[in-house]
Amino acid sequence: MAASMGQVSQLAKMLVRNTSSLCSPRSLTSHRFLSTQQLYVDKFGEPKKVLASRTLDLPASIGPRQVVMKMLMAPINPSDINMMEGTYFVQPALPAVMGNEGVGEIIEVGSDVKGLLPGDWVIPADTAFGTWQTFKLTEDTEVIKVRNDIPVLAAATILINPCSAYRMLKDFADLQAGDVIIQNASNSGVGISVIQLASEWGIKTINVVRNRPEIDKLTSYLKSLGADHVITEEFCRTPEMRDLLRSLPNQPKLAFNCVGGQSASELLRHLGRGGIMITYGGMSKKPVIAPTGALLFKEIKLFGYWNTNWNMLHKNDMARFDMLSDISKLIKDSKFVPPECEIYSISDYEEAIERSTTSFKSSKVVFKMT
Repeated sequence: MAASMGQVSQLAKMLVRNTSSLCSPRSLTSHRFLSTQQLYVDKFGEPKKVLASRTLDLPASIGPRQVVMKMLMAPINPSDINMMEGTYFVQPALPAVMGNEGVGEIIEVGSDVKGLLPGDWVIPADTAFGTWQTFKLTEDTEVIKVRNDIPVLAAATILINPCSAYRMLKDFADLQAGDVIIQNASNSGVGISVIQLASEWGIKTINVVRNRPEIDKLTSYLKSLGADHVITEEFCRTPEMRDLLRSLPNQPKLAFNCVGGQSASELLRHLGRGGIMITYGGMSKKPVIAPTGALLFKEIKLFGYWNTNWNMLHKNDMARFDMLSDISKLIKDSKFVPPECEIYSISDYEEAIERSTTSFKSSKVVFKMT
């Protein structure tokens, strides 16, 4: 029997509803047909010896609070090297996919996921997330949404270095425009983040770096980011250093130490009375030695900062989201740029790891996943 006009209309409405559900923005693609290339370790040791590649199929189903993300970019940070070596404070259960930082694009979300849709960009909420892979299935609570209208490289490198700089500048002293800070490892990821944030907030910076053949090029680069003074570790021990300090309106209120050893001692000597030194790394693998006079007569205070611990304590705090929002806005306004980077395909991981441990490397090594 031929259908009536009313029946045809009803069938058409049903077809539209069914087609709309198939094209829902919550599921632009099916993860069931995806495999992921992963860089992983099954034992700790020298990174270029223990890091390996494998390809696995994603699980056949997605949970109601899970998301599938396509990784876009992920850097190699010192913490990644230490984690592969087994010397980092956090040690994941083995075998483990490496990568603590990076940005991915959501391609599918579970039925109960709120606030995330395909096309959104997300970064890890915790360390040891495993960003060195092409696709990842994870819980929605394990990622944080970030702006997707900023450069992908900036989003991939926003979680660790910029946030470390932000917290150290905000949490240890009441810095005002015109105040002075001094730091070593000034061309590191944290160092250039400190320079840019301090410049934006009107804080003067003295930036100590290791001497090198292209010191003039490095000096120009750091000053282009907003550095006020760029000096070598050797300069710190000269009479000219005292002249530089006398020329400043204020003596350094904060010092950021990522090196340790003699370099840290020099920072302490140049802090003003009541100054604070924050140690956030130990590149020289030498202890921090504090001159007795600095502690007694200048009442210098020593603190440590570990970004991973701050994140664990403030995982869902508005302070964390506000910080990421502040930094993202500066990026969007072209007032904050990521470090100089060298981009490697994930398939070229052996060369990338070799490059990431090169002395005097002035750029960050970053994996591009697709």
